Amino acid sequence: MKLFALTRALVDIESVTGNEKQVGLFLADQLRPLAERYGGSLELLEVEKDRFNVFASWGQPVVTFSTHIDTVPPFFPSSEDDQFIWGRGACDTKGIIAAMICALESLLEQGVRGLGLLLVVGEERNSAGAFHAAAHPRGSRYLINGEPTDNRLAVGSKGALRYEIDAHGRMAHSAYPHLGDSAILKLLDVLQELRRIPLPEDPVLGASTLNIGTISGGRAPNVIPDFARAEVFFRLVDDGESIKRAVGQAVEGRAEARQILCVPAVRLRAVDGFETTVVAYTTDIPAFGGAWGEPLLFGPGSILLAHTAEERVPKRQLVEAVELYQRLARRLLTS
Repeated sequence: MKLFALTRALVDIESVTGNEKQVGLFLADQLRPLAERYGGSLELLEVEKDRFNVFASWGQPVVTFSTHIDTVPPFFPSSEDDQFIWGRGACDTKGIIAAMICALESLLEQGVRGLGLLLVVGEERNSAGAFHAAAHPRGSRYLINGEPTDNRLAVGSKGALRYEIDAHGRMAHSAYPHLGDSAILKLLDVLQELRRIPLPEDPVLGASTLNIGTISGGRAPNVIPDFARAEVFFRLVDDGESIKRAVGQAVEGRAEARQILCVPAVRLRAVDGFETTVVAYTTDIPAFGGAWGEPLLFGPGSILLAHTAEERVPKRQLVEAVELYQRLARRLLTS
């Protein structure tokens, strides 16, 4: 398929995290002819039942392109106009997949080998596919990870620290609050303490940030609540240790903080001739742990449009990405 048609075909296959099977099979069908035509191989690597990574290689991979095939909800199908392709996953990361495949096909036509393409499941939730791939490396020296960077090499990305904060109390009739113990009031006090934590800053990555994402709890308006929960998310510019200590102090005696996820911030290399940027989001790169080689982060599209009802990718950037992926791979192959 041509670049734009392939992007739209991928967008039109719903692949919300956990439901990646059909898009994985479609990608295998697209890659199988390339593997056969240019002496490569194609594997479906099971991560769990009905979920698998797709890996194609041509020779011993030195440079491996990689991105994820899952998307966030809700699904909505593709459309296009003169400038953009729209739809869930258009920039995060169906357009990136299409650009990588087109770049690989062009490189293979030119006789370039030592290339791989690793497409993984689960990035939007827990990086299950990347962790599985990290346990089964193939000797690659460089990993070009695809995420929306507006076609600039990211020289750093923030990490992630996520907690569930649970507060417990005692139910009572709301007319007699002194007989109960409000879990919601405890949780509100804890959240206020979290908002007062001095967050680390970094000269390259900027400031750490806190998002209080969800709050739930209580039984009814006339019942003193015996349980309350909040989900909080810190974007890290370091390893998160200072924030972990501060969270422990904030909840002490009032609530329980259960760590759900911790991914440290990462620094990445620049390459001469490529514009650079810094991104505030977290990627699969820490989950790979270097097992697939030194990581680089690059892709068409804007992260500001990902996960939104206006998700789209500029056609111009898709075309540019095909050329830039080829140039980057050639540079790494000869470095």
